[in-house]
Amino acid sequence: MEKSSPTSRRSVVVGLAASVAGLVACQASPPPSGSPIVLNGAGASFPAILYLRWFSDYLAVNPDVVVNYQSLGSAAGIQQMLDGTVDFGASDVAMSDDEISRVSRGVILVPMTAGSIVVSYNLPGIGSGLRLSRAVLADLFLGIITRWNDPRLVALNPDLDLPDRDVVLVYRADGSGTTHTFTSHLTAISPTWRDRVGTGVSVEWPAGFGALRNEGVSAQIQLEEGVLAYVENAYAQELNLSRAALENQAGSFTLPTPESTLAAVDEIELPDNLRGFNPDPVSPQAYPISTYTWILLYKSYPDPDKARAIQASMQWCLTEGQQQSMALGYLPLPARVVERGLDALDQIEG
Repeated sequence: MEKSSPTSRRSVVVGLAASVAGLVACQASPPPSGSPIVLNGAGASFPAILYLRWFSDYLAVNPDVVVNYQSLGSAAGIQQMLDGTVDFGASDVAMSDDEISRVSRGVILVPMTAGSIVVSYNLPGIGSGLRLSRAVLADLFLGIITRWNDPRLVALNPDLDLPDRDVVLVYRADGSGTTHTFTSHLTAISPTWRDRVGTGVSVEWPAGFGALRNEGVSAQIQLEEGVLAYVENAYAQELNLSRAALENQAGSFTLPTPESTLAAVDEIELPDNLRGFNPDPVSPQAYPISTYTWILLYKSYPDPDKARAIQASMQWCLTEGQQQSMALGYLPLPARVVERGLDALDQIEG
């Protein structure tokens, strides 16, 4: 299979470091003309808003390749990779060594974007900026704090007229990388949460009710007053939902912004397999619940044309596609991460 040259790829990374707007596409040879090559993917809802935009725009750039994506949740994306029913998966939780060992064609994990999990709420007259300390955040989702005018919430937010009403908790009902990232943070900051609930793509929630995918959770926040939930930032941004300022490890209260998200993901060390997390960043500027999200690719594709199409489309997403990230509520990847992602794509065979 034909590869992109190291020299041209490095020039893309240099351009990224200078300016996101200066990105230059770096693609493998396009598939041959004729019937379009169709690539089917499924998985995480966290990046779905961005992925759907990417794949729509890529069709305009290269009409020989149609990329379909289903937002089903990270657990479903991993399972479909294991079952071999998709050409690529997507997950906010990198596949484990055990899962990868069960895929005979091999697996490549490529971080594609980064973002934040926000704590969002529907309180008429109260916009973004509700302050939640680490202890209060955990106790809300543990079901210990049940009223919006609880003295601990009032003490943190003396200038807000918090209502005398129930806190209605909403969580993800499906297997979710968003849930894994959120519960990882709660486990890191609360011994009580760690001992009672723990971390997972699905957990036994002490209180509240479930909704499917980020789409369902964000819709529930929008529809019902008194709701408190966790959701990926892009969905909150798209629907103009209120977002809390969370206390980070340094004691600062931060909102999810490109700067605070970058401060958090800059602390994530990516080893050779590109799997890395940090559930509790130390920077005073960091928004505390931030993560990369991954595309899951096979190392080997039986169809050489499909292998070329996979490589070319993902290279486009890692380069030109990054320009769209910030406007949609995501973070463009740092240049060093883009470079390593492009290197990983070189492993694809067909």
